[in-house]
Amino acid sequence: MRRSRFCDPDLPLSDLMTQWPETIPVFIRHKMLCVGCLISPYHSIVDACREYDLDEDVFLAELMQAAGIK
Repeated sequence: MRRSRFCDPDLPLSDLMTQWPETIPVFIRHKMLCVGCLISPYHSIVDACREYDLDEDVFLAELMQAAGIK
């Protein structure tokens, strides 16, 4: 399986959490229901931030830090 690019704006949340499971606690800390959600194969980080009214840049930085990506 080819590894997706972390910052791909179209990367589904389910793929992100499968390939970088260390990001899951970030979703949980923000009380997001994305982990295990049936919609996560269709939603991206952009969609989730819009849904939960989060600053996309800040949230992405948290995810990248959790994944160990600079």
